Amino acid sequence: MYDIAGGEGQWAILSATSQASNQNAWIEAMEEIIANDDTYADLELVEIAYGDDEAQKSTDQTEALLQNYPDLKVICAPTTVGIAAAAKYLQDNGSSCKLTGLGLPSEMEAYTGDGDDYSCPYFYLWDMEGLGTLSAYATMALVSGEITGALDETFTAGDLGEYTITEADDGGTEIVLGLPLEFTPENVSEYAELY
Repeated sequence: MYDIAGGEGQWAILSATSQASNQNAWIEAMEEIIANDDTYADLELVEIAYGDDEAQKSTDQTEALLQNYPDLKVICAPTTVGIAAAAKYLQDNGSSCKLTGLGLPSEMEAYTGDGDDYSCPYFYLWDMEGLGTLSAYATMALVSGEITGALDETFTAGDLGEYTITEADDGGTEIVLGLPLEFTPENVSEYAELY
């Protein structure tokens, strides 16, 4: 979002529902980062809108954001339904506002590109293949006794490499795969065949 906005200006979040725990956790993380890092001092989060994971409501919320904030530069939609609806609205209406967030390449391919003709320069999604692979290796390591799930234990997950068990926010432990997949004009068509 920072990159797409050029480091300054108004931005908004188009979320799923106000009760979605994962959406709220991501929003809280974004708010905490921008509040505590001077890099983001010139960005203004103007609104958190909720499309309730419905295409029409997400479209309506996108339209309202543009009407209420004519200088809006970027919408961040951490929801596959919301990003697809917003992308279509922005592109169909020739808006200069851009979009990023979490989406499915098969739904976002027509909206992803460089320049004014596209509403979404790039977007993300969790790496489903990587998560499945890491889960399988972690399960095998647990079953074989190589690990117990305790903090700071390590194991190798095949070609993915070595992983360390870390502390989770809830006080338990977890294994974090890493960064999400990034879909760009260069790779969105390839991934659209899979997702």
